[in-house]
Amino acid sequence: MNPPTVKSFPAAYKLIEKATQEAGFSMASDPLTCALLSTLAASKPGGNFLELGTGTGLATAWILAGMDNASTLISLDNDPACLAIAQQYLIADSRLNLIEADGGEWLQTAVGQKFDYIFADTWPGKYFFLDETLALLKPGGFYLIDDMLPQPNWPAGHDQKAADLLAHLQTRPDLRISQLDWATGVVVAVKQ
Repeated sequence: MNPPTVKSFPAAYKLIEKATQEAGFSMASDPLTCALLSTLAASKPGGNFLELGTGTGLATAWILAGMDNASTLISLDNDPACLAIAQQYLIADSRLNLIEADGGEWLQTAVGQKFDYIFADTWPGKYFFLDETLALLKPGGFYLIDDMLPQPNWPAGHDQKAADLLAHLQTRPDLRISQLDWATGVVVAVKQ
């Protein structure tokens, strides 16, 4: 069996990828994961989307590609240099609201907002402020995380942190979870 490949990319993807490489940003989302993000986004017409950890906007471009015209996406990051790349190539999309903010601080002020889809691609929303993040998710909404398989850029001891997070997610009665040992390790959860 041939390994999975991605056959088509969002229009801005290659430009963002080039700028990402030139900036030396090494934590970009895997294209296979991004393609899945896009497919799942297409299942939420008129959806309210949240991305925690814009990075340079590679995954953002994929989420936008899957969204319909009635959907909106809030994407935030605390790194202005990374956000500048995302802004350069994606700001023309009126469905997107890019925010420079600390994820944990933003999550504490987002009480009462509700999302159909949350991609947590940074520590806040994944390893910290998990309860606050899941409280923002509508019933039937997707909670998505990646990088759950060992990665070369993991700090010492991170493997245990990832294992603990997976074990905790599996105990939550409000989530239906699929752990995919695929791409960088993806968890797809639906709030019940």
